[in-house]
Amino acid sequence: MTEVFTLGEALGVVSGDRLRHDMTIRLDVEGPELTTAVGLARLGHTVSWLGRVSADELGMRTLTVLRGEGVDVSHVRVDETAATGLILRQRRIGRSSHAVHYREGSAGSHLSTGDVPGEAVQSARILHVTGVTLGLSGLAWSAVHHAVKLARDAGVLVSVDVNHRANLWESAEEARQGLTELAASADVLFATQDELMLVEPVLASTPELVVTRGAKGASATVEGLRYDTQAAPVTAVDPSEVGGAFVAGYLSAILDGLHPADRLKRGISVAAFAVASHSSWQGLPTRGELPP
Repeated sequence: MTEVFTLGEALGVVSGDRLRHDMTIRLDVEGPELTTAVGLARLGHTVSWLGRVSADELGMRTLTVLRGEGVDVSHVRVDETAATGLILRQRRIGRSSHAVHYREGSAGSHLSTGDVPGEAVQSARILHVTGVTLGLSGLAWSAVHHAVKLARDAGVLVSVDVNHRANLWESAEEARQGLTELAASADVLFATQDELMLVEPVLASTPELVVTRGAKGASATVEGLRYDTQAAPVTAVDPSEVGGAFVAGYLSAILDGLHPADRLKRGISVAAFAVASHSSWQGLPTRGELPP
């Protein structure tokens, strides 16, 4: 039995200051669910990650990373007919970055309902899904909703990160409808300040709403009571793609039975480690590295 089950897409990432000139580019793999899975495993939790990965080198690198971090990948499907999606990310002025995605028809977008292991989902304590996976394809959309239904039928806590990526949706209205439908199923809903308007119809009925506000910290509203915490002081190296790290810390605190205020503090602490690293997951802390 695993504590947390999550599903999503892993992407290859090529990053540098100016790719046309930079001879020291970085190669990594990432995905919000991958980051959350690694973060939870580093904190001592059992976690399973489901996705379709290509048989190419980036797909195999994804499996190597997850296995090396102690994440269960026994349900992963290897797709020999599609390539791993790719992000080209350039840092320009200060900490700003520009990213171009190449993911149409990727192995990750082929994730389907038939790939979702019912028993594994229903024996977990938490199912975590994001709006990124929902927007990948019709197949992935069905897989996410199937996993959510399995979890809810079994009384498994459903965690949803809105994680709106405009490039995955044909229109703002399609994104609003899809993300609101998914958010309505959440026991714990994560959103940035800017994403709140996308899922506004369900906010009042969400049992646990967690809102991240970047340098302004984060808040959690649980059973009608709001808790706030400040952002951790940290020298930012790469502030992109840290949402999965925050989720890992927050869900870890839920699993440990901590108070909502302490859940926020752990989420902020784990996110700070990610912000201070070039990678969304490589710098994540172990339990012994968390502040008291």
